[in-house]
Amino acid sequence: MAASKNQHRQSGLVLLCTLMGTLCQIGVGQIRYSVPEETDKGTVVGNVSKDLELEPRELVERGVRIVSRGRSQLFSLNPRSGSLVTAGRIDREELCAQSAPCLVNINILVEDKGKLFGVEIEITDINDNNPKFHVEDMEVKINEIAAPGARYPLPEAIDPDVGINSLQSYQLSPNQHFSLHLQTGDDGTINPELMLERTLDREEEPIHHLVLTASDGGDPRRSSTALIQITVLDTNDNAPVFDQPLYRVKVLENVTPGTLLLTVRASDPDEGANGKVTYKFRKINEKQSLLFHLHENTGEISVAKTLDYEECSLYEMEIQAEDGGGLKGRTKLVIMVEDVNDNRPEVTITSLFSPVREDAPPGTVIVLFNAQDQDSGKNGQVVCSIQENPSFKLENSVDDYYRLLTTQTLDREKASEYNITVTATDRGTPSMSTESHITLYVADINDNPPAFSQTSYSVYVPENNPRGTSIFSVTAHDPDDSENAKVTYSLVENTIQGAPLSSYVSINSDTGVLYALQSFDYEQFRNLQMQVRASDSGHPPLSSNASLTVFLLDQNDNAPRILYPSLPTDGSTGVELAPRSAEAGYLVTKVVAVDKDSGQNAWLSYRLLKASEPGLFTVGLRSGEVRTARALLDRDALKQSLVVAVQDHGQPPLSATVTLTVAVADSIPDILADLGSVDTPADPDSDITLYLVVAVAVVSCVFLVFVLALLALRLRRWHASHLLQATSGRLTGVPPSHVVGVHGVQTFLQTCSQEFSLTPDSGKSHLIFPQPNYADTLISQESCGKSEPVCSSVESKFPIDDTPLVPQAPPNTDWRFSQAQRPGTSGSQNGDETGTWPNNQFDTEMLQAMILASASEAADGSSTLGGGAGTMGLSARYGPQFTLQHVPDYRQNVYIPGSNATLTNAAGKRDGKAPAGGNGNKKKSGKKEKK
Repeated sequence: MAASKNQHRQSGLVLLCTLMGTLCQIGVGQIRYSVPEETDKGTVVGNVSKDLELEPRELVERGVRIVSRGRSQLFSLNPRSGSLVTAGRIDREELCAQSAPCLVNINILVEDKGKLFGVEIEITDINDNNPKFHVEDMEVKINEIAAPGARYPLPEAIDPDVGINSLQSYQLSPNQHFSLHLQTGDDGTINPELMLERTLDREEEPIHHLVLTASDGGDPRRSSTALIQITVLDTNDNAPVFDQPLYRVKVLENVTPGTLLLTVRASDPDEGANGKVTYKFRKINEKQSLLFHLHENTGEISVAKTLDYEECSLYEMEIQAEDGGGLKGRTKLVIMVEDVNDNRPEVTITSLFSPVREDAPPGTVIVLFNAQDQDSGKNGQVVCSIQENPSFKLENSVDDYYRLLTTQTLDREKASEYNITVTATDRGTPSMSTESHITLYVADINDNPPAFSQTSYSVYVPENNPRGTSIFSVTAHDPDDSENAKVTYSLVENTIQGAPLSSYVSINSDTGVLYALQSFDYEQFRNLQMQVRASDSGHPPLSSNASLTVFLLDQNDNAPRILYPSLPTDGSTGVELAPRSAEAGYLVTKVVAVDKDSGQNAWLSYRLLKASEPGLFTVGLRSGEVRTARALLDRDALKQSLVVAVQDHGQPPLSATVTLTVAVADSIPDILADLGSVDTPADPDSDITLYLVVAVAVVSCVFLVFVLALLALRLRRWHASHLLQATSGRLTGVPPSHVVGVHGVQTFLQTCSQEFSLTPDSGKSHLIFPQPNYADTLISQESCGKSEPVCSSVESKFPIDDTPLVPQAPPNTDWRFSQAQRPGTSGSQNGDETGTWPNNQFDTEMLQAMILASASEAADGSSTLGGGAGTMGLSARYGPQFTLQHVPDYRQNVYIPGSNATLTNAAGKRDGKAPAGGNGNKKKSGKKEKK
């Protein structure tokens, strides 16, 4: 029952103390609580969350925790309730001994704010200790002659409790000779003394037994007893007396064991055993008794074990001197331990915020740490510092707590980590220091775009490259870290000649290698310009561009193309004219060629590959001009075949050939008479098979039969038509269909002449059909009837109207084209850019007559010129640009060569004389008719 009541009282006391503790807050940031000692683990001390104005759930979120200062953890935080609770049983006597009040200071850290709050907790005493006598059995010797009123010290009880729970009273068992006298000292201690009430008689009672009871004031009251045996002695009337009532001594904590501190002395004037004094400690606890040694005979006090100022700095005890007669004397000894700087400062990292973002603003807390020294005074004063670093500074926070702050924005690309050395130094002499190394890592942010080594790149690639070929590689570096430094490459969208850039090149997004997606052609474009983009993988991503120009290098992949002379498209043979009067160096024509390539690949050279008569013509190496190497002779053949090769200077060189046919004659009639023998030279190198020979023979036979049938039909129709009526002054009655052009005659004559080469080596023996030779520009029905029956085939090609033909005079053969009248680039003397008309009047009029005749044929729909609509078959001579719209109307000035018939008399009026077309050539014309 008593134990149950005690528990109820104790619980009430705990609640009362807890309530008082929650109400005790002094100053800003200082919180006070109180809790009774010996409470169970988990006992609520105070509501920290309420006092910090936080919700219980915010304790964990904000990193609220207790910062221990070197002692074992006595308290803890309950994260659910937000209360400060005990971490175990607390013994006030062990913690504070006799100190009152017993205060425990702790610090509570709010980590997200970097603030500390001091908490002071008072440990209140409960009556949990009995008063205890140092000696439970004591013998007191009293001389029988002692007078009543004599006092004798009794053993004192020690109660570790404080306040009302400490020792309060002594009681002595009833006895007629003795009584208890209590004496209160200056420090409030109660010293019991045995006072003699009646004179003792050793013979009557030599020993007396007493019981001394010590009681405290707690509830319930606690007490203990000591047995006292009184031995009555013979007379000893002098007690030992010390030299000093109080001894003080100072000693350094680092003295070696065995060092003599001091010697106490007590004198006794008695003699013999009554005067012999012995010493011993009195009022000393077990720990103190192990640290000091007292020689019982000499009174020397020495150090028995190493002292530690940090453990205890002051020792108080009593020394008792007792003589042989039992008389005692007492003195007090105070030993003060002086601190020595024998402890290095200690640095404890409380919070380390690593890594820290490189964009953290200046003033960001990096490290929170505590620096303390167990020494005292200046020896325990600690000063912290860091090495010179413009990025950080050290700041004293609360008590011995320091904060390491940033002073400027960090840059991970310059320094990804910092090794900071914190030096803690005390103020002792000599000073002691401790170094603590802190490694701070800087977290990367995406603040740097990838950078190319160059802003622009140039790469040279030969054309005709294979598809998928690697042509270049770009590299960009990003100084950031991890994903922020991962670079991907791409091409900026663009179009080239209407096609997207992605159809020409591609880039590997990881390596930056560029690939050609197609074979490039230098003649299509000469360079590719693009933008290469390098992007990192940060959030948001950063990028940069670099320009890249791909220059194509020309390859010799195009053979020269011959522009002039071009191969006729109308089936006629292109013929170049050379008068027989031409001297050496006469410009016959000019081969014009171009090469799509460039540079050395487009440098062309000309050479004569093959000629029917070697040594007659030369070709300019650079100009391509075909000139006569010597003067033309009568024995030179009318038809000269030349094969001209055009070659570039590429590697390997490419070439093209063109075959030229040069007709050698002094006049157009001579040329027309022999044009039938002008054929395109056969290639002697071609392989003619038997099937080709048979096919050509069959075609020739069929063609011959067709020609004979056509001639017969044309003769019959000719005889049935009206004769051509000649007029003396004009040609207006002549239908256009009865005027035959030069080219028409040439075409007709070619139909009458076929040349076959049976084998590659049979060029010397040709199969030639007989062919008529006509030089007249206009053929009359009468002349055909009298001299050349074959002329009916010519007439059969043209529709015949009822209009009579004009009689024809002998042609004028005294005409020829000058060098300036040559077509294309061959004529270089005063040539006109838009045409190549003959310069003298007679040749001009002669050409006009041929144009008129061709125009008449085109109007009748029976033209045999083969030049297509509006070309009159002249494109082979004067170029494809020469059409009828370029030709003026010269009909009023055209006359018929070899006769007196003209279209108008405008020419005679202009010249002031009668037309005399070709009278000087009658004899020559007659010779041809006889033939």
